[in-house]
Amino acid sequence: MEFNVGDLVTRNSYDNDIVFKIVEINDENVILKGMNIRLIADASISDLKKHNDEDIEHEKDFLERLDTKTNLDRNDYFYLPGKILHIDSDTDYLKRCLDYYKKINIWAMGINEKEEDVADDIIELLEKYKPNIVVITGHDAYNKRKGSRDDLSSYKSSAHFVKAVKKAREYEGSHEKLIIIAGACGSYYEELIKAGANFASSPKRINIHALDPAIVAAKMSLSNINKDIDLKDILEKTKYGKDGIGGIITKGTMYVGYPR
Repeated sequence: MEFNVGDLVTRNSYDNDIVFKIVEINDENVILKGMNIRLIADASISDLKKHNDEDIEHEKDFLERLDTKTNLDRNDYFYLPGKILHIDSDTDYLKRCLDYYKKINIWAMGINEKEEDVADDIIELLEKYKPNIVVITGHDAYNKRKGSRDDLSSYKSSAHFVKAVKKAREYEGSHEKLIIIAGACGSYYEELIKAGANFASSPKRINIHALDPAIVAAKMSLSNINKDIDLKDILEKTKYGKDGIGGIITKGTMYVGYPR
Protein backbone atom coordinates (compact mmCIF):
# COMPACT_ATOMS: atom_id res chain seq x y z
CA MET A 1 0.00 0.00 0.00
CA GLU A 2 1.28 3.45 -0.87
CA PHE A 3 1.45 6.16 1.79
CA ASN A 4 1.93 9.90 1.36
CA VAL A 5 2.63 12.88 3.61
CA GLY A 6 -0.70 14.03 5.02
CA ASP A 7 -2.31 10.57 5.08
CA LEU A 8 -4.17 9.59 8.26
CA VAL A 9 -2.93 6.28 9.67
CA THR A 10 -2.78 4.07 12.75
CA ARG A 11 -0.10 1.61 13.95
CA ASN A 12 -0.86 -2.11 13.93
CA SER A 13 1.69 -2.78 16.69
CA TYR A 14 -0.28 -0.52 19.03
CA ASP A 15 -3.68 -2.03 18.20
CA ASN A 16 -4.46 0.97 15.99
CA ASP A 17 -5.33 2.99 19.08
CA ILE A 18 -4.27 6.50 17.97
CA VAL A 19 -4.92 8.32 14.71
CA PHE A 20 -1.81 10.01 13.27
CA LYS A 21 -0.99 12.20 10.31
CA ILE A 22 2.14 11.37 8.31
CA VAL A 23 4.38 14.45 8.43
CA GLU A 24 7.57 12.99 6.93
CA ILE A 25 8.61 9.89 4.97
CA ASN A 26 12.21 8.62 4.99
CA ASP A 27 12.53 5.50 2.84
CA GLU A 28 10.70 2.79 4.83
CA ASN A 29 10.20 4.89 7.97
CA VAL A 30 7.77 7.71 8.69
CA ILE A 31 7.37 10.48 11.26
CA LEU A 32 3.86 10.71 12.67
CA LYS A 33 1.93 13.35 14.59
CA GLY A 34 -1.16 12.55 16.60
CA MET A 35 -4.30 14.14 15.21
CA ASN A 36 -5.83 14.56 18.66
CA ILE A 37 -3.10 13.38 21.03
CA ARG A 38 -0.02 15.55 21.65
CA LEU A 39 2.36 12.88 20.38
CA ILE A 40 5.17 12.69 17.81
CA ALA A 41 6.22 9.14 16.91
CA ASP A 42 8.09 7.20 14.26
CA ALA A 43 7.12 3.93 12.63
CA SER A 44 7.93 1.64 9.76
CA ILE A 45 5.65 1.84 6.74
CA SER A 46 4.92 -1.89 7.13
CA ASP A 47 3.33 -1.15 10.54
CA LEU A 48 0.84 1.38 9.19
CA LYS A 49 -2.84 1.05 8.42
CA LYS A 50 -4.80 3.80 6.68
CA HIS A 51 -7.40 5.33 8.95
CA ASN A 52 -11.03 4.71 8.04
CA ASP A 53 -14.19 6.37 9.29
CA GLU A 54 -14.42 4.39 12.53
CA ASP A 55 -14.29 6.54 15.63
CA ILE A 56 -11.22 4.83 17.10
CA GLU A 57 -10.50 7.46 19.76
CA HIS A 58 -14.14 8.20 20.59
CA GLU A 59 -13.30 11.75 19.56
CA LYS A 60 -16.87 12.73 18.76
CA ASP A 61 -18.08 11.75 22.23
CA PHE A 62 -15.32 13.78 23.86
CA LEU A 63 -15.88 16.89 21.77
CA GLU A 64 -19.64 16.74 22.31
CA ARG A 65 -19.23 16.88 26.09
CA LEU A 66 -16.85 19.85 25.99
CA ASP A 67 -18.19 23.01 27.59
CA THR A 68 -18.94 25.49 24.80
CA LYS A 69 -21.70 27.35 26.66
CA THR A 70 -20.77 29.44 29.66
CA ASN A 71 -24.23 29.45 31.30
CA LEU A 72 -23.68 32.89 32.86
CA ASP A 73 -26.51 35.13 34.05
CA ARG A 74 -26.20 37.96 31.53
CA ASN A 75 -29.49 39.64 32.44
CA ASP A 76 -28.14 41.48 35.48
CA TYR A 77 -24.38 40.85 35.61
CA PHE A 78 -21.39 41.41 33.35
CA TYR A 79 -18.24 39.29 33.32
CA LEU A 80 -14.53 39.85 32.76
CA PRO A 81 -12.90 36.44 32.12
CA GLY A 82 -9.19 36.00 32.69
CA LYS A 83 -6.87 36.64 29.73
CA ILE A 84 -4.89 33.69 28.36
CA LEU A 85 -1.41 33.56 26.85
CA HIS A 86 -1.05 30.19 25.10
CA ILE A 87 2.49 29.19 24.07
CA ASP A 88 2.60 26.02 21.96
CA SER A 89 5.35 24.42 19.89
CA ASP A 90 2.81 22.85 17.52
CA THR A 91 1.01 25.14 15.07
CA ASP A 92 -1.86 22.71 14.42
CA TYR A 93 -2.62 22.19 18.10
CA LEU A 94 -2.24 25.91 18.79
CA LYS A 95 -4.86 26.73 16.16
CA ARG A 96 -7.27 24.17 17.63
CA CYS A 97 -6.85 25.66 21.09
CA LEU A 98 -7.31 29.24 19.84
CA ASP A 99 -10.45 28.19 17.96
CA TYR A 100 -11.78 26.68 21.20
CA TYR A 101 -11.13 29.89 23.16
CA LYS A 102 -12.84 31.91 20.45
CA LYS A 103 -15.88 29.64 20.51
CA ILE A 104 -16.46 30.38 24.19
CA ASN A 105 -15.60 34.09 23.89
CA ILE A 106 -12.35 34.14 25.87
CA TRP A 107 -9.52 36.52 24.97
CA ALA A 108 -6.38 34.55 24.15
CA MET A 109 -3.05 35.31 22.50
CA GLY A 110 -1.33 32.39 20.79
CA ILE A 111 2.44 32.15 20.40
CA ASN A 112 4.13 29.39 18.39
CA GLU A 113 7.55 28.68 19.88
CA LYS A 114 9.82 25.66 20.34
CA GLU A 115 9.94 24.18 23.83
CA GLU A 116 13.63 25.00 24.27
CA ASP A 117 13.10 28.70 23.45
CA VAL A 118 10.20 29.51 25.77
CA ALA A 119 12.25 30.17 28.91
CA ASP A 120 14.28 32.84 27.11
CA ASP A 121 11.18 34.76 26.02
CA ILE A 122 8.56 34.05 28.69
CA ILE A 123 9.13 37.16 30.83
CA GLU A 124 9.04 39.45 27.81
CA LEU A 125 5.79 37.82 26.66
CA LEU A 126 4.23 38.13 30.11
CA GLU A 127 5.20 41.79 30.31
CA LYS A 128 3.79 42.46 26.84
CA TYR A 129 0.42 40.70 27.13
CA LYS A 130 -0.21 40.81 30.91
CA PRO A 131 -2.22 37.55 31.00
CA ASN A 132 -3.97 36.07 34.01
CA ILE A 133 -3.24 32.58 32.71
CA VAL A 134 -0.27 31.23 30.74
CA VAL A 135 -0.20 27.86 29.00
CA ILE A 136 3.23 26.36 28.20
CA THR A 137 2.84 23.24 26.08
CA GLY A 138 3.83 21.38 22.93
CA HIS A 139 5.37 17.92 22.75
CA ASP A 140 7.03 15.76 25.41
CA ALA A 141 7.59 12.10 26.25
CA TYR A 142 9.05 9.93 28.99
CA ASN A 143 11.67 7.47 27.72
CA LYS A 144 12.26 4.73 30.27
CA ARG A 145 15.37 3.64 28.37
CA LYS A 146 17.02 6.92 29.35
CA GLY A 147 16.36 6.51 33.06
CA SER A 148 13.75 6.49 35.82
CA ARG A 149 10.62 8.61 35.80
CA ASP A 150 12.17 10.70 38.60
CA ASP A 151 15.06 11.73 36.34
CA LEU A 152 14.41 14.94 34.42
CA SER A 153 16.84 13.89 31.69
CA SER A 154 14.55 10.95 30.87
CA TYR A 155 12.04 13.32 29.28
CA LYS A 156 12.06 14.91 25.83
CA SER A 157 10.92 18.42 26.82
CA SER A 158 10.14 18.47 30.55
CA ALA A 159 13.41 20.22 31.44
CA HIS A 160 12.49 23.03 29.04
CA PHE A 161 8.99 23.29 30.51
CA VAL A 162 10.39 23.35 34.07
CA LYS A 163 12.83 26.13 33.17
CA ALA A 164 10.06 28.19 31.57
CA VAL A 165 7.75 27.73 34.59
CA LYS A 166 10.51 28.87 36.96
CA LYS A 167 11.10 31.96 34.83
CA ALA A 168 7.37 32.75 34.84
CA ARG A 169 7.31 32.41 38.63
CA GLU A 170 10.21 34.84 38.89
CA TYR A 171 7.98 37.32 37.07
CA GLU A 172 4.95 36.64 39.29
CA GLY A 173 5.36 34.65 42.48
CA SER A 174 1.67 34.37 43.38
CA HIS A 175 -0.14 31.24 42.19
CA GLU A 176 -3.38 33.24 42.20
CA LYS A 177 -2.17 36.30 40.28
CA LEU A 178 -0.69 34.17 37.48
CA ILE A 179 -2.10 30.73 36.72
CA ILE A 180 0.50 28.53 35.00
CA ILE A 181 -0.53 25.42 33.04
CA ALA A 182 2.46 23.43 31.79
CA GLY A 183 3.42 20.17 30.13
CA ALA A 184 2.41 17.85 27.33
CA CYS A 185 2.29 14.07 26.78
CA GLY A 186 4.04 12.16 29.56
CA SER A 187 5.63 15.23 31.17
CA TYR A 188 7.29 15.20 34.61
CA TYR A 189 4.24 16.28 36.59
CA GLU A 190 5.78 16.50 40.06
CA GLU A 191 8.74 18.61 38.92
CA LEU A 192 6.48 21.03 37.06
CA ILE A 193 4.31 21.52 40.14
CA LYS A 194 7.40 22.06 42.30
CA ALA A 195 8.68 24.59 39.76
CA GLY A 196 5.54 26.66 40.29
CA ALA A 197 2.85 25.42 37.91
CA ASN A 198 -0.78 25.48 39.06
CA PHE A 199 -1.62 22.63 36.69
CA ALA A 200 0.68 20.17 34.96
CA SER A 201 0.79 16.92 33.04
CA SER A 202 1.11 14.04 33.42
CA PRO A 203 0.57 12.34 36.80
CA LYS A 204 0.47 8.87 35.22
CA ARG A 205 2.91 9.76 32.41
CA ILE A 206 0.23 9.17 29.80
CA ASN A 207 -0.59 11.01 26.59
CA ILE A 208 -2.92 14.00 26.80
CA HIS A 209 -5.40 15.41 24.32
CA ALA A 210 -4.43 18.37 22.13
CA LEU A 211 -7.16 20.46 23.80
CA ASP A 212 -6.53 19.46 27.42
CA PRO A 213 -4.33 22.47 28.37
CA ALA A 214 -6.88 24.78 26.72
CA ILE A 215 -9.78 23.16 28.56
CA VAL A 216 -8.09 23.80 31.91
CA ALA A 217 -7.17 27.35 30.89
CA ALA A 218 -10.74 28.11 29.80
CA LYS A 219 -12.18 26.77 33.06
CA MET A 220 -9.77 28.96 35.04
CA SER A 221 -10.63 31.96 32.87
CA LEU A 222 -14.34 31.53 33.63
CA SER A 223 -13.97 30.74 37.35
CA ASN A 224 -14.85 33.45 39.90
CA ILE A 225 -11.82 35.31 41.26
CA ASN A 226 -13.38 35.34 44.75
CA LYS A 227 -14.04 31.60 45.00
CA ASP A 228 -11.86 28.50 45.22
CA ILE A 229 -12.05 26.39 42.06
CA ASP A 230 -13.60 22.93 42.01
CA LEU A 231 -10.34 21.18 41.17
CA LYS A 232 -11.79 17.72 40.57
CA ASP A 233 -14.51 19.10 38.31
CA ILE A 234 -11.95 20.95 36.16
CA LEU A 235 -9.75 17.88 35.78
CA GLU A 236 -12.73 15.70 34.88
CA LYS A 237 -13.43 17.96 31.89
CA THR A 238 -10.18 16.85 30.25
CA LYS A 239 -9.92 13.73 28.10
CA TYR A 240 -8.13 11.54 30.65
CA GLY A 241 -8.95 13.29 33.90
CA LYS A 242 -6.54 13.14 36.84
CA ASP A 243 -4.31 10.60 35.09
CA GLY A 244 -3.45 13.16 32.42
CA ILE A 245 -3.43 16.47 34.32
CA GLY A 246 -3.26 17.42 38.00
CA GLY A 247 -3.05 20.66 39.91
CA ILE A 248 -3.59 22.72 43.04
CA ILE A 249 -6.63 24.53 44.41
CA THR A 250 -6.56 28.28 43.82
CA LYS A 251 -9.15 30.94 43.08
CA GLY A 252 -10.36 31.68 39.55
CA THR A 253 -9.55 34.71 37.40
CA MET A 254 -12.96 36.08 36.33
CA TYR A 255 -14.41 39.28 37.75
CA VAL A 256 -18.20 39.59 38.01
CA GLY A 257 -19.79 43.03 37.79
CA TYR A 258 -23.21 44.58 38.36
CA PRO A 259 -25.31 46.07 36.81
CA ARG A 260 -24.92 44.93 33.25
